[in-house]
Amino acid sequence: MFIVNVEGAIRKNDKWLIIKRSQKEEHAGGLLSLVGGKVELEVSCSDVLEETLKREIFEEVGVTIYDNLDYVHSTSFITDQGKHVVDVVFLCGFQSGEEVPKSPDEVEEIVWLSSYEVATHPNAPVYLKESIARAAKMISTKMEVVKDWED
Repeated sequence: MFIVNVEGAIRKNDKWLIIKRSQKEEHAGGLLSLVGGKVELEVSCSDVLEETLKREIFEEVGVTIYDNLDYVHSTSFITDQGKHVVDVVFLCGFQSGEEVPKSPDEVEEIVWLSSYEVATHPNAPVYLKESIARAAKMISTKMEVVKDWED
């Protein structure tokens, strides 16, 4: 029916972990993207979206994220090959690891970019810009709540 894809907006030191997708990728090759991947068919799995995201991030870039993920938003689209996709984006906390392109067939390069750099980058598709804008707004809102609570 459709593919379920998950992506992680990973932030560290006011920058986002962004990948340049491999030219070999059948969808959006060469463009900037969040790290993530497809949910695989499982017999039975609890927290399938979260577990898929943690696995994909580690497999593609060697980074571990914290367990508590915050839902950012979801979208749907059709790939260049006509496959229907539901994409779910989560805000993730960087826990540990040194980011490296572990899977060159999927990831050509890893860069850390500010929200502004993502918004103005020529290889950043509109959906990446939207995901980063929404994730940044969530962080800003959380910081305001904490500030209000402390006052």
